[in-house]
Amino acid sequence: MAPFKKNKYLKPFKNWFILILVVFAVWMLFFDANSWLIHNELNSEVEALENEKKYYKREIEKDKKAIKKLSTEEGMEKFARETYYMKKENEEIFIIEYEDSLKTKKDD
Repeated sequence: MAPFKKNKYLKPFKNWFILILVVFAVWMLFFDANSWLIHNELNSEVEALENEKKYYKREIEKDKKAIKKLSTEEGMEKFARETYYMKKENEEIFIIEYEDSLKTKKDD
């Protein structure tokens, strides 16, 4: 025990209360089931889930607006014409495609 008494860094550990406090702090920070590391990990998961929740709420609002728009007859007709190229009877539809919007094969 001679080196323990002479080393100035280990001198505070002669007191049993400080030694027990240090062991307890290390145990609580790293090894316990409710440790600081686990709390840190869980907090980051909660933050990620909150961000995901905000994203889905924005998407729900966007979908509600789209549903509201499609609930009218004009909105439904516009959607059918633009998406599925539907037409009324005795009506002709011309689809104009510009050269830069066409997919072409490039010859090497």
